[in-house]
Amino acid sequence: MKAYFHLPGLFEFYELNRAFLPLFFTHREYFYDGFELSSVYGAPADCIWGGGRVGFGEDRADDVFALMREYGLSPRLTFSNSLLTKEHLSDKKCNALCKKLEKSGNGGVIVHSDLLLEYLKSRFPSLYFVSSTTKVLTDFDLFLAEVRRADFRYVVPDFRLNKAFEKLDGLTKDEKIKVEFLVNECCSVACTDRRACYENVSRLSLGEDCAEHVCNHCDGVHGYRFSDAMKNPSFIGVGDIVDTYLPMGFENFKIEGRSLGSAVVFEMLLYYLTKPEYRLRVREEIYLDSTLDLF
Repeated sequence: MKAYFHLPGLFEFYELNRAFLPLFFTHREYFYDGFELSSVYGAPADCIWGGGRVGFGEDRADDVFALMREYGLSPRLTFSNSLLTKEHLSDKKCNALCKKLEKSGNGGVIVHSDLLLEYLKSRFPSLYFVSSTTKVLTDFDLFLAEVRRADFRYVVPDFRLNKAFEKLDGLTKDEKIKVEFLVNECCSVACTDRRACYENVSRLSLGEDCAEHVCNHCDGVHGYRFSDAMKNPSFIGVGDIVDTYLPMGFENFKIEGRSLGSAVVFEMLLYYLTKPEYRLRVREEIYLDSTLDLF
């Protein structure tokens, strides 16, 4: 089996993607055998259907979708706002993006709201749908019911189910292929604020006047650090993918990071995709030159 990765930053990291994708597809010898790219997800900053993260990403849809077509990748819009009402469905910007996405071919939408799901199914029938991790389905039976819904091509479980191997191994082959694991979550497995955090992002996306949510379970001093995520009990590393998940029949893996800097996301691409002996070479190809100063 091959491992298929779903990358952050469809709009947010357009420039990084424009530099990295040609390198990945031209010099496959730099990258792990059997590790492939499948999709890139994201949304412009001011989309009211947006969720998960808010305030990131410039809107240049034509360029973004053209880049995805060039490399045969699926563009996904992150429209995971959980608080949408019927009045929000007529939003011109979001509808126009979906229209362009449908024309681009092989496009998907990450959704939380069933209201939005039914609307998109009727208006844009060629799109596929991904059940968002923002649903925070920590109960395995609820997660399994989501996997069995015909509406979704993929389902992203809550990261706390990543290591529920005994139950995960009970899924059928077709069910396993639908599961898309969030590999690098930094949030505490003991966090009880996750749903409230996502709802806060949904409110901000709708333009509501509310303060940003402050999680009581996470270390906010340094913000996200990939080195901390690697210590998380839910972390899925390269060895885990090769030795455990692929043999079990799971093949889809999602890297989070839309709200991070591109330098941090690039380090994740180096870790998950690049053979160790070529990581410096890939860095040099992307951003190093003989006159580079860091300070």
